[in-house]
Amino acid sequence: MKGTSKGPSSGARKQEAVVAEMKAALARSLRKRRAERKLSQKILAARLGSSQSRVSKIEADDPEVSLDLLVRALIAIGSSRREIGRILGGG
Repeated sequence: MKGTSKGPSSGARKQEAVVAEMKAALARSLRKRRAERKLSQKILAARLGSSQSRVSKIEADDPEVSLDLLVRALIAIGSSRREIGRILGGG
């Protein structure tokens, strides 16, 4: 029907919130793990074929950063699938 759209449903908003929390958890973990491995943002950027400023945005949980890029960055610093799964699972 015309004019009945009221924006995202509560279910859609909940899904968006879950995805946002997943991205935030990945970004926090990336920052921590990169520092633990004593890698600079510049080195990580080179591994990703990207720029240092883009890595900074990834770690700052910029909303324009995709889940794909967050996962690729974690893989680039040596995180395993299992570790990434734990991050996403909240453990």
